[in-house]
Amino acid sequence: MTGTHEGAGSVTVSPASGSAPAAEAEPLPHGLGVSLPSADAPAKTQGTFPYAADLWAEGLLWAAILRSPHPRARILSIDTKQAAEMPGVRAVVTHEDVPGDAGHGRGTPDRPVFAKDEVRHHGEPIAAIAADHPDTARLAAAAIAVEYEVLEPVTDPQLAFEAEPLHPDGNLVRHIPLRFGDPEAAGDVVVEGLYRIGRQDPAPIGAEAGLAVPRPDGGVEIYTAATDPHADRDLAAACFGLPQDKVKVVVTGVPGATADREDPGIQLPLGLLALRTGCPVKLAATREESFLSHAHRHPTILRYRHHADSEGTLVKVEAQILMDAGAYADTSADALAAAVSFACGPYVVPHAFVEGWAVRTNNPPAGHLRGEGAMQVCAAYEGQMDKLAAKLGLEPAEIRLRNAMATGDILPTSQTVTCPAPVAELLRAVQEAPLPDLPKDAPQEEWLLPGGPEGAGDPSAVRRGVGYGVGMVHMLGAEGADEVSTATVKVNGSVATVICAAVETSSGFSTLARQIVQETLGVEEVHVAAVDTDQPPAGAACHSRHTWVSGGAVERAAKMVRTQLLQPLAHKFGMSTELLQITDGKITSYDGVLSTTVAEALNGKELWATAQCRPHPTEPLDETGQGDAFVGLAFCAIRCVADVDIELGTIRVVEMSVAQDVGRVLNPAQLRARIEAGVTQGLGAALMENLRTTRGLVRHPDLTGYPLPTSLDAPDIRIVKLVEERDVVAPFGAKPVSAAPVVAAPAAVASAVRAATGRPIGRLPIRPQAAALTPLT
Repeated sequence: MTGTHEGAGSVTVSPASGSAPAAEAEPLPHGLGVSLPSADAPAKTQGTFPYAADLWAEGLLWAAILRSPHPRARILSIDTKQAAEMPGVRAVVTHEDVPGDAGHGRGTPDRPVFAKDEVRHHGEPIAAIAADHPDTARLAAAAIAVEYEVLEPVTDPQLAFEAEPLHPDGNLVRHIPLRFGDPEAAGDVVVEGLYRIGRQDPAPIGAEAGLAVPRPDGGVEIYTAATDPHADRDLAAACFGLPQDKVKVVVTGVPGATADREDPGIQLPLGLLALRTGCPVKLAATREESFLSHAHRHPTILRYRHHADSEGTLVKVEAQILMDAGAYADTSADALAAAVSFACGPYVVPHAFVEGWAVRTNNPPAGHLRGEGAMQVCAAYEGQMDKLAAKLGLEPAEIRLRNAMATGDILPTSQTVTCPAPVAELLRAVQEAPLPDLPKDAPQEEWLLPGGPEGAGDPSAVRRGVGYGVGMVHMLGAEGADEVSTATVKVNGSVATVICAAVETSSGFSTLARQIVQETLGVEEVHVAAVDTDQPPAGAACHSRHTWVSGGAVERAAKMVRTQLLQPLAHKFGMSTELLQITDGKITSYDGVLSTTVAEALNGKELWATAQCRPHPTEPLDETGQGDAFVGLAFCAIRCVADVDIELGTIRVVEMSVAQDVGRVLNPAQLRARIEAGVTQGLGAALMENLRTTRGLVRHPDLTGYPLPTSLDAPDIRIVKLVEERDVVAPFGAKPVSAAPVVAAPAAVASAVRAATGRPIGRLPIRPQAAALTPLT
């Protein structure tokens, strides 16, 4: 798509998810249930797919952002004179130049565009510069003189309760006291545990980038890898003091998204600079800026006490959950609701008492990341199940099976589980899967040892452990969130077009939309239009919600077009449309009397329809943590086999066996890829990913200091079972698949290391000293 803007030249941007598929020598398989490849896969694999960092416009200026070097400080003065006078600098903006609402945030808009009186975390934006060269912009940012009064940061969330307010809204983001059952209930066996979960970063493949282009009508267009473009537009319009129709967000290629992909803290300064200069302004963040700006997984402290009877049946769970929200609230209230609601796991617990808090600190902001809240508590309750098994002399899988949740059971929030919940079936599948062979004691096999081919380990010090993790996540938003999406389907000749503002974040929605239309209308060539805010909203690309709500909207619109197409034929032949079927572009009747093509039936007409999908409503949790807060649930069981060098504490995950309830397999290849990616992300949280801070300062904000699992670290991931028990309230009966393995995988790895070492393993990621039985010298 190419647009021309007066005084700004032209902007070239390719659709994020709507390019037509390349010509194929043979017809591609199509329809639901087949592994239809992504339309943009060739361009992405060949390196020709344009992302936000590739955008260009005539008269382009470059932006740079000055960020705070302190985690907490009072701003005494900001002097931009020297920077503004540098040759090539076109504009400098600070908090004084924000004409509208200065607050933004995914959940709670408590985060300023630019710090005004106080900086609250390392890397918080202070000012932004537009210049004719990126180096000039960066030099000008460094020339801004900011006088700080450095304050003592509050970095321990346990101290936030008594600390002075770090934010005008106070330090407490949310408190949820869950009360379920009899507080006096007790079991014959009691185990306690303390667990700590680290700060995982989404670490997107490409760092944040964007381009803002001023419009002749005084508005602005923002080209960026937004995952919720309409929410971003609304925030931007409020910030710029403009009506919403004067701000347009155009979604460019999204280079991976395991969270709310694009930080509005990048988009908003860009828009302000474009409006100030009257020129297109671009920013491509460095990896360091990316680490400092976007939200991370909530570091969490969890204290648990489990009660069980002598047979291992759970009686009561008591827990305290403290989530570090960082400097701003973001989506912390939602993450805490998930953590408290799922604190007992996919197990039947008649009595539960959970206290949950999310608090502000001067640490980096935390927010949405796959399985937020659910992943942290899974690591804790599965650790407790291992402790119970050891104390009762039971196998870890057996104690889980004795307490497994099923359809019809009740969550500690008093919500009945009405969706398929095949927890026991999943557990048995991974338990019964064949175990991998033991490594051979031969020199050529030394690379199999923990530490790799150059590792210093002794084979005699290696112990193998088998552990389990069973996780659950909620689907779509929760606590009364209005989950709605709108889609339009058009058919003209032999080509169909889908218009839906659901952003393709490598979740496979664009491919699914094509499959839905192919299945419903028998049209093989289906294009998915590029996403912008001129289209009706579809909501955020999180919780795999687009599979449900946006896919459901596409299905309804396609069925409406199908009715329009078939009604004239049905009327002509005196039959109902239900007696006609569309297959491979042909319309036939049940008795063979009618046989024609879709193109002939259209006869040059264009048919279209617009539809919405809105799941059944939910409700907020009440003052005791009770309520029907979730649309549905998804479950995953993982068995991990790990080798541990008990002298060095090095760990090699040999195999992860996965069983998951998916509702219905819509695209086998994409589904398996999503599960494998989720397991690998969970592996990173278990063994290596932790954005470390020292007194609030981020240490090594780069991909050298923040290691990610690569193909060399990924174990053999075996999907041993996919349970296709359709959820009757979900379109197509399908469930989201990417978050559940992220939740279960870290718990499974920790369980395997416990089995190998006998150590408690209460911290993620697992440190070598925690896995070593022999003190290092």
